[in-house]
Amino acid sequence: MNNLLVRNARLVNEGREFEADLLVRHGRIERIASSLDNVQAALELDAAGAWLLPGMIDDQVHFREPGAPHKGSIASESRAAVAGGITSFMDMPNTQPATLTLEALADKQRRAAAGSRANYAFHFGVSHDNLDTIAALDPCAVAGIKVFMGASTGNLLVDDPQVLEKLFIYAPTLVLAHCEHTPSILENERWWRSRHGEFIPPAAHPLIRDAEACYRSSSLAVALARRFGTRLHVLHLTTARELALFQPGPVAGKRITAEVCLHHLLFDDSDYATLGHLIKCNPAIKTGSDRDALRRALASDVIDVIGTDHAPHTLEEKRRVYSRAPAGLPLVQHALPAALELVSEGLLSMAQVVHKTSHAVAELFAIRERGFLREGYWADLALVERLATPRPAAADPVLARCGWSPFQQRSFHHLVRSTVVSGQLAWHQGRVRDQCQGLPLMFDR
Repeated sequence: MNNLLVRNARLVNEGREFEADLLVRHGRIERIASSLDNVQAALELDAAGAWLLPGMIDDQVHFREPGAPHKGSIASESRAAVAGGITSFMDMPNTQPATLTLEALADKQRRAAAGSRANYAFHFGVSHDNLDTIAALDPCAVAGIKVFMGASTGNLLVDDPQVLEKLFIYAPTLVLAHCEHTPSILENERWWRSRHGEFIPPAAHPLIRDAEACYRSSSLAVALARRFGTRLHVLHLTTARELALFQPGPVAGKRITAEVCLHHLLFDDSDYATLGHLIKCNPAIKTGSDRDALRRALASDVIDVIGTDHAPHTLEEKRRVYSRAPAGLPLVQHALPAALELVSEGLLSMAQVVHKTSHAVAELFAIRERGFLREGYWADLALVERLATPRPAAADPVLARCGWSPFQQRSFHHLVRSTVVSGQLAWHQGRVRDQCQGLPLMFDR
């Protein structure tokens, strides 16, 4: 790995902003000092006062490999991720085949080792018949254990109360939950179908997958975690009502944590009129008041981390009628610029965004030596500049294989100038450096 020196940067780390130089050797941060004028490196970057952040760690992506190469692969989607300032990702188990066995997990790890531009880890899936495998898992072998307590594909939906109880009792590491109540959703959809047939309008999506469906499932997950002392992380909160289930405070003091995703922070139900199924996702983007409540909960540490839930589908698939249009959005390429819009709007500080996208994720998942700008830690960096004029997302070619972005009509006030992954330059001057190879994330549990 080449040595790298970043000069004249404004570092944002652990609640502080300060001017410094940063030296990387053999993939790790060797020195952080106010001036390293007497030091030379194979590659030098002049930050010219731009912010140097720890790279974003995305706790939730769907990179579609194996099984759906027309939507995306680990190689293609990780290329898009480093362009968005993401240096590490954790991939979900609903691939084809699903990550329900040790063999499927090892296959994904081999694929990532061959072509991921970002650092990587994988969540293990839950079905009705793999609890013995889960109970015997090495807690350091997986990022987390993902349970779909709501509608999903194949055999990943877990709705048997006895199976759920056993999972929460025997899970050897943290459980991540997608929370929606399937019977409520199906009943709502039947009502809409009786009036519109196959042509249910996109704006009905948050009424079908409504706040009640979310709350009934997330409250069950929290109740189970409290009953059995399980370490629980509830994914992609979307409603104001659910926030009452969670407590403010630092991640280190919590057994139950929560995530919010970029699209639930930046879109609301008024956007269905222009974007339609392009913003169809599960759980659904809901009202403006829900969005605003999520933002406040993020600022007050009720919600702990920001993720993307990147889930690409082709435009052809998205243009289908409601029942056949898949749920999910491609988001990684604009991840940090999108999150930093909350800074531009005065809702969060730069330090708070860094905490929610990096520090807290590393703490929550017990990731070894990543997520902070600390000497001795791996050099996962994002060099970000504030733009005098907002840059349209449409100005950049879409790197995700699906070829489109829900942000094509938006502009951002920040630009990711460079991304460094494990000491390697992965994104610089508007292009991916394909010689960069991400490393597997390690966990201290």
